[in-house]
Amino acid sequence: MSLAIFDLDNTLLSIDSDHAWGEFLLEQGAVDPVSYREANDRFLRDYENGTLDMAAFLEVALRPLAENTPEQLAAWHQQFMASKIEPHILPKGEELLARHRSRGDTLLIITATNRFITGPIAERLGVDELIAVEPEVVDGRYTGKVSGVPSYREGKVVRLEAWLEDKEFGLEDAWFYSDSHNDLPLLEKVEHPVVVDPDETLRAEAERRGWRIISLRE
Repeated sequence: MSLAIFDLDNTLLSIDSDHAWGEFLLEQGAVDPVSYREANDRFLRDYENGTLDMAAFLEVALRPLAENTPEQLAAWHQQFMASKIEPHILPKGEELLARHRSRGDTLLIITATNRFITGPIAERLGVDELIAVEPEVVDGRYTGKVSGVPSYREGKVVRLEAWLEDKEFGLEDAWFYSDSHNDLPLLEKVEHPVVVDPDETLRAEAERRGWRIISLRE
């Protein structure tokens, strides 16, 4: 049995779920149509360029969770899953999950997107283990702040190592699938790094290192 780790956005999904949630909120009229759209698009570009200010991003991204009731958020998320996520789940991604599952591997999704957005997505994909950005909750309501270390870049390694502390396995013979150069710190840690429909920076690095490159879209 091995550990099979998967990035989510643009790996198992053909979109970035965090950006898609922002687009959904704009469609609902839940956020400012000008400033929020500009920020949502800018943060995605910064992420793709490897220049994302995670603290500034989370301040904007988590604010709508604090400004709305849990009931409203849950209702929105159901609509979001149906309209934005379900059409972008990659069948070949589900096949890859199934192959690792049939081998008895432990499946883990690790993502820089927050748990409110990604928890139901991981559940839909049949993946029980999830490491995500943790929005702070006090008295049943989101505060708009983050709890703990964000699972972004080196933070993914920090969070994964903490998660592994009480497990009977480690990164020996572990797999990690990702599309993004932001995940290089974790790709370097596993025995089986696999690059999935990569950005240009990651493709060049994977070719230099001789890492396997696959597509879940073709």
